[in-house]
Amino acid sequence: MKKKLFINGEWIESEQYADLVSPYSQEKIAEIPQASEKEVDAAIDAAYNNREVMAKLTAYEKADILEKLVGLLKENRLKAAQIISLESSKPLKFSLGEVDRTIETYKFAAEEAKRIHGEMIPLDAARNGANRLGYTLRVPIGVVAAITPFNFPMNLVAHKVGPAIAAGNTIVLKPASQTPLSAYFLAELLEEAGIPKGSFNVVSGSGSLVGERLVTSDKVNMVTFTGSPEVGIGIRTKAGLKKVALELGSNAGLIIDEGVNLDEIIPRCVIGAFSNQGQICISLQRIYIHENSFEAFTEKFKAATEKLVLGDPLDENTDLSSLISRKEQERAKTWIDEAVSDGGQIISGGRIENNVLLPTAIVGVASDSKVSCQEVFAPIVTINPIKNVSEGIDYINDSRFGLQAGIFTKDIHTAMQASKRLEVGGVMINDIPTYRVDQMPYGGVKESGNAREGLKYTIEEMTEMKLVVWNQEEF
Repeated sequence: MKKKLFINGEWIESEQYADLVSPYSQEKIAEIPQASEKEVDAAIDAAYNNREVMAKLTAYEKADILEKLVGLLKENRLKAAQIISLESSKPLKFSLGEVDRTIETYKFAAEEAKRIHGEMIPLDAARNGANRLGYTLRVPIGVVAAITPFNFPMNLVAHKVGPAIAAGNTIVLKPASQTPLSAYFLAELLEEAGIPKGSFNVVSGSGSLVGERLVTSDKVNMVTFTGSPEVGIGIRTKAGLKKVALELGSNAGLIIDEGVNLDEIIPRCVIGAFSNQGQICISLQRIYIHENSFEAFTEKFKAATEKLVLGDPLDENTDLSSLISRKEQERAKTWIDEAVSDGGQIISGGRIENNVLLPTAIVGVASDSKVSCQEVFAPIVTINPIKNVSEGIDYINDSRFGLQAGIFTKDIHTAMQASKRLEVGGVMINDIPTYRVDQMPYGGVKESGNAREGLKYTIEEMTEMKLVVWNQEEF
């Protein structure tokens, strides 16, 4: 299967191609175009030259395109999920869940397209405001460059493409190198949904070429990026005055207070730690549990973890499969070994079998061990005892990240204090930090990012506020 670039409404062959290999089977599944500078510039020019076309669409027309896309995704639900599983090794049951969320995300975008409005400004509240009418408008920002990650190749793309269309912007999408098939499938569906020619473009290739060209182009008005802090900080440095929205990494923590029903929360904790092989920004990476419940929790967690089904991502029974690459698998195994050498004890997993890193739980991990203080992005969770919730909050806050955190407690005052003290973008009370629905404001503090995703909030990022003042005096 040889793919083509999607530029200015046309499918374009590139001069260079790279083989795309399944992370699980290691078999070649496609040939992916590697865009040249000239081709990236052509995509940027297409988006730039069609700004007015998109900006002139009515709210109804933008919503209609998105609603048609929703319908096409529903019709192609299984095919879309199989694409995700094939290119990323996400187990099919979770890929189907991602497609369902993607459908919901575009549905929210269609609805929000009809709600973009400004406000009246009471200018006559000022001494010099008499006889003047003031109001604000939200206008499209222009060309949006979207640089997306591999872990949710449809839904995290939707969180950038959906609001961009709703706001009346044009788009150049650079998908992750390992998961471009989902992006090209989206281009097929948007073409069928009737998006104006040149308004949506897809260029695959290396970040150092494609990403660099997008970030530094004077014709791009906004860069929206989801990925590592290191790359995100580099983008912000190079982007100049254009708007930059960053959703970066985390090492999400959970506090479990004394007296919580462990049997009720264990299944959620296992899902939070190991769903999509732990390759989720808000994957449950650190668990801090009251010392009186520590032993019982670790035993139950180990038992539940070892019931997970490992193997082929296209098998509907599989719970966990390969990491995105063997390089990442080896890196994660090295971090596990380091944690053990630092005094940690593996209670489950810790090794690679049949090209799958087994879901790994480690207790007694030092706070400066990589599996604790960095973003592990693998099926690895640490479990440590705490004397009280306050100690757990201190451990979670002792991080350069701050995306989401969770706490299970029966005490409303404890929950309230945690919500105030935790230095994160989102606090989940009586839930894991991995919880997300797609319309909520999602984003972090510290090195976890500088913006909020969630359709309404992203549209605010992707529009400019314009003030209009009418002088009503007669001349």
